[in-house]
Amino acid sequence: MGTSVQHALEQLKATGVRITPQRHAILSYLVESMCHPTADDIYRALEPKFPSMSVATVYNNLKMFIEAGMVRELTYGDNSSRFDANVSDHYHVICECCGKIEDFSYPTLSDVEHQAEKNTGFQVKGHRMELYGVCTCCQQMQH
Repeated sequence: MGTSVQHALEQLKATGVRITPQRHAILSYLVESMCHPTADDIYRALEPKFPSMSVATVYNNLKMFIEAGMVRELTYGDNSSRFDANVSDHYHVICECCGKIEDFSYPTLSDVEHQAEKNTGFQVKGHRMELYGVCTCCQQMQH
């Protein structure tokens, strides 16, 4: 796992952000959850502990984490953004049946970036790679 919750919280404090119990809970949930939850998923998971928390609160905090560079927003086909607390270089495999996203690491494709720069003259800032398939759970259900 790329970031520990403690490390993430210290980074936030350094940027002058107040660590509320809600923020702590949202961040912990994101770091511990490997399935790239949506804001609704996070809200539903934390609502029992924070009855006064709204989906808007979750969204606003996620936006703040994204601006702090600690969380990545993944926008894929199903219109609901998913959030990923792992901002290290990694790629995603997406299930076409249930929409689940899993991380996998691979030596970064920097040579692809260089090639793109050579061919286009662009200054490449980064890339994202997605692979599509059917996850093991959905495969079992199909048999």
